[in-house]
Amino acid sequence: MNNAFYAEQSRVTDPGPMAAQIVGAGDDIATVRRLASGLIVHYRDPAWDGYGIPEERRAEIDTRYASRMLERLGDLQPGPLGIERLPANRLVGCCRDFTVLSLTLLRAAGIPARARVGFAGYFAPGWWIDHVVAEVWVAAEGCWRLIDANLGETHPRPDGGAPFDTADVPRDLFLTGPAAWRACRAGEMDPERFVVAPHLDEPYLRGWSYLRHNLIHDLATLDKCEMLLWDTWGLLTDTPATPDELDLLDRVAAITGVPDPTREDLLALHTAEPALRVPPKVMSFSPHTGQEREVRVG
Repeated sequence: MNNAFYAEQSRVTDPGPMAAQIVGAGDDIATVRRLASGLIVHYRDPAWDGYGIPEERRAEIDTRYASRMLERLGDLQPGPLGIERLPANRLVGCCRDFTVLSLTLLRAAGIPARARVGFAGYFAPGWWIDHVVAEVWVAAEGCWRLIDANLGETHPRPDGGAPFDTADVPRDLFLTGPAAWRACRAGEMDPERFVVAPHLDEPYLRGWSYLRHNLIHDLATLDKCEMLLWDTWGLLTDTPATPDELDLLDRVAAITGVPDPTREDLLALHTAEPALRVPPKVMSFSPHTGQEREVRVG
């Protein structure tokens, strides 16, 4: 079990000098999920035009570290973190940022938590949409639970059934990177249904390219490297995988697809395999600027 490892902050989730701002903010899963959901406004929120947020603030989407996120939140609205915020006083971000702040709060409370990069089946019927959620260890139940701070307390099921609790996302409605990869490799699911968004036709934002993308990003998050979703390195290219690369990706999925991959197995992949390891510098394609640039992360 890696519980102690996931109860400690990563370089990304460490609140740093803003640690005092989160003391006592939340010490249980439901409270943290609710608090984190009110700290971010999604950069693609359909109600964006009514919030009065200057367009230039979309640049906040590239905020990488929790310490800077918390600092910015303090600038936008001084006072305790838990005070209700209007959308204009929230940080502009995406699902990854809801998750990063959830991890910061959970780990600060000593609760083991990690990010999972994968695909949600609850946004558009028939589609699996690129998404990031938190996975939290529930000691009383002896298992990991998925929570989605990007949503309200409940969310509709795609089949019209009873809404589900977003502090306990059903496993059949969110597939981690390895679960999605293995299902498609086995022919059980159609890779063309796995996308960043159904209307985006770019080949690298859907199908096998993005299945590979989220498989590798999920490996990084399991090693507590919570990257921006538009960071690329190593095997994250637009070119089709070679047979040897497919074998390596299948090995990644086999190791990371179990509930508790060992630290030794994770390190053997993420640290020992150059094509998978996050290097000191990555290429990052910002959805705000539409431009790619080299970014130092190590």
